[in-house]
Amino acid sequence: MKFFIDTANLAQIKEAHELGILDGVTTNPSLMAKEGIRGEEAITKHYKDICDLVDGDISAEVLSTDFATIIEEGKKLADIHPNIVVKVPMIKDGIKAIKWFTDNGIRTNCTLVFSAGQAILAAKAGAAYVSPFIGRIDDSGWDGVQLIEQIVQIFSIQGYKTEVLAASIRNPNHIIQCAAAGADICTCPLESILGLLKHPLTDIGLAKFLEDAKKM
Repeated sequence: MKFFIDTANLAQIKEAHELGILDGVTTNPSLMAKEGIRGEEAITKHYKDICDLVDGDISAEVLSTDFATIIEEGKKLADIHPNIVVKVPMIKDGIKAIKWFTDNGIRTNCTLVFSAGQAILAAKAGAAYVSPFIGRIDDSGWDGVQLIEQIVQIFSIQGYKTEVLAASIRNPNHIIQCAAAGADICTCPLESILGLLKHPLTDIGLAKFLEDAKKM
């Protein structure tokens, strides 16, 4: 399973990259705004800065919901860097746009997916990635990881090449569950990635080793 970091914060991206386990980055308008990145010129520069840090796929989201403008925005994003993947919302015009991008050699990530039916449409349209939001599904009282399992099974049976990118990760256990469910990628905040490092027995064992080392 590949690890993407879900942020627009350059310091966090650099820290995750320095761990040696980072495969890509996902962003969205909310994450850009959180970093104070506003305006087309500033956003374009920020994406270039991210691409300079990470040699992997970078999901850059369109801000429009109609077919023509999604295409216009997506082409501009794809021109920023070869590693840019255009992030398109799961709506009717979004599916139409994903098909157009696929036919014209532009890779896409279908975002805001909350059902297997939506994932099938994205895969049929040729999306490179489909992003089920498991944390938000959990919040609604359903099982987000179960949806990952279902989509992975369907894609395997049908032979879809679209990769399942588990999004809206809330904690380290989500990452583990998604790996067990067969997700191709997990995108999450740095905090969740670093949480995988932690275990009380590791801390106890290390303290004991260091204590014993002083006696040598």
